[in-house]
Amino acid sequence: MSDNLKNNLPDDDYVIGKGFTVPESPEQPKTKSKHQKKSKNGIKSLVWILMIFVVSIALALTVIYVGADYMGIGFGRGGKVTIEIPQGTPTARIAEILEDSGAVKVPLAFRLYAKIKGYESQFKYGVYTFNSEAGYDDISTMLITQGAKAQSVTVTIPEGTGINDYTKNVNGEKVVVPGIATLLEKNNVCKKTDFFAALDQVDLKGKLLSNSDPDRTYYALEGYLFPETYNFYNYDSKECAVLAVRKMIEESEKRITDDLYKQAKDMGYNMNQILTMASIIQMEAGTDTQALPKIAAVFYNRLNSKDFSTLGSSPTCYYGDSFKRDDKRYDTYTAKGLPPGPLCSPSIDAIKAALNPDSNEYYYFVTDAKGKFYFHKTMAEQTATINKLKQEKNWIYEYFN
Repeated sequence: MSDNLKNNLPDDDYVIGKGFTVPESPEQPKTKSKHQKKSKNGIKSLVWILMIFVVSIALALTVIYVGADYMGIGFGRGGKVTIEIPQGTPTARIAEILEDSGAVKVPLAFRLYAKIKGYESQFKYGVYTFNSEAGYDDISTMLITQGAKAQSVTVTIPEGTGINDYTKNVNGEKVVVPGIATLLEKNNVCKKTDFFAALDQVDLKGKLLSNSDPDRTYYALEGYLFPETYNFYNYDSKECAVLAVRKMIEESEKRITDDLYKQAKDMGYNMNQILTMASIIQMEAGTDTQALPKIAAVFYNRLNSKDFSTLGSSPTCYYGDSFKRDDKRYDTYTAKGLPPGPLCSPSIDAIKAALNPDSNEYYYFVTDAKGKFYFHKTMAEQTATINKLKQEKNWIYEYFN
């Protein structure tokens, strides 16, 4: 190559690899040692072993628990149990009744047992008394062979009935209002003493009964025994008393729905307070269901007014007279606010009226001799109506003492 050509070329033409790069070799992944692999596999194996062990223990305990239930042993058993199986009760409900009584701890297992054995269609209704240590075989045999023996009687518990009798003076005459205890004894369901004993045996738990106030009320279950027409068994006083109380409570639990609880909460009251208000409304209204919401409004108006120190409901004045050492805690002419608990068993209409009072400005009401209600905003209006009724000889009044 001539010197002239060399001089005309750029200097870097002779640099080897100019414009080219040599790619670096990619980094090779690090390989785990055999010791690390064994350690990880060992942990996984240990976890699986522990899981299998826990599941095995749980299954074993379940088998033991169900087996003990099948045989009727352990878990606090050994007491006398009385249950009622209403006519037409399905096996699922029978299992629940047995669970509630303490005779069965695993109702699903009892249902499966009855299905496998083909007993489901053979169980009979009736009242059964047995020891809670009975196993599935003995219980099933009893339900198949001993049912439908107990006699029953129809008894009506009127709306507004209290647990005990109370006496009031109307136009100078004593009028005795029979209580639930008297009605049950009169119809040969049970003796009064057994009925009161059955009330004391009730466990005040659950959504409804937990609202009761046993420390301040004369009867914790007053107002919680639903007024209705029932078929009560009457073969044995003590057992039938327990069954009667249970049936009336269950009816209340069925009638007082979740919506009613929500309404009470939205109003700022618990269910005991609503039942108390409903019982006062019921005793004032009697059988006049149309007047219930208006009467409710009157008492709520008084309760929320600064001009009224008490509710002033006349039926509350004689409720406590049936109790010894009554301190007038239920008397709304002397005690402020609501009484500590219901004074009778209110109807569902009265309960709904307590939750849905009429919107009015009435503070007073009076009835004539025929039971018609007259509502007023002022005492002057109330007095004028009373005077008019007296002139027409259409007036009825009560003595409180």
